[in-house]
Amino acid sequence: MWKAIKRWWKYLGAKLGLKLEESADPKVQLEQAISEAREQHRKLTEQAANVIANQKQTQLKLDRAIDEYAKANGSARQALLLSDQETRAGNADKASSFGSAAEAFANKLINLEKQIDDLKKTLLDATQQSEKAKQMVAQNSAALQKKLAEREKLLSQLDQAKMQEQMSKAMTQLSETVGDDVPTFEQVRDKIEKRLAKAQATSELTGATVDTKMLEVEQAQASAEAQARLSELRSELGLSTPPPPEKKVEEAKKQEGTAKG
Repeated sequence: MWKAIKRWWKYLGAKLGLKLEESADPKVQLEQAISEAREQHRKLTEQAANVIANQKQTQLKLDRAIDEYAKANGSARQALLLSDQETRAGNADKASSFGSAAEAFANKLINLEKQIDDLKKTLLDATQQSEKAKQMVAQNSAALQKKLAEREKLLSQLDQAKMQEQMSKAMTQLSETVGDDVPTFEQVRDKIEKRLAKAQATSELTGATVDTKMLEVEQAQASAEAQARLSELRSELGLSTPPPPEKKVEEAKKQEGTAKG
């Protein structure tokens, strides 16, 4: 039972992670990745600074130990000279006192020599670690700069992808149904073409009806009656009847030919 619950919980976690990944904004995810890279670089730089500081501190200790060694060595020499002078002067007590001081300085020299050797080894290791830390920071800095340049490229590609998606979506809306309350371009075009075809068909049918023919006959009859009345009026006035339009055209052509000849 517990294994089944655990398996189901892992499944839900994976499914939720997949949904989050699908719905996440790539630009936000990119900025998160860059922020994480910057934070890692900051931590690495801080650790490298501690390593370099340790190397510098060891160098200071070594320099101080060397100075102390030089002073102790000088003091030991001076104590031996004074002890020798007092011995030759017959001052045994002073000679012994200077001898004890010289021995103390000698012990200090021995301790300083051991300390200096240890500090040299420590400094060597610290210097190697310091150089390694500097290289790591330099490499990580170059990698971070590369990521920043890559981010600009990815952001540009993301903007291009979004624009292309918008164009594709707009083109799809011209040929596919958007919704029940929004007609597509194809539907509107079909509707207009259907309406035009119907109007043309109706016009053709209207032009071929009996009423239209009857109207043409009535117009022709009225025109003939008007021409007959005009002929009567010309006769009463003693005017000649003008030739029909076709005859006027023929006479005009004859006159034009005679003028050319």
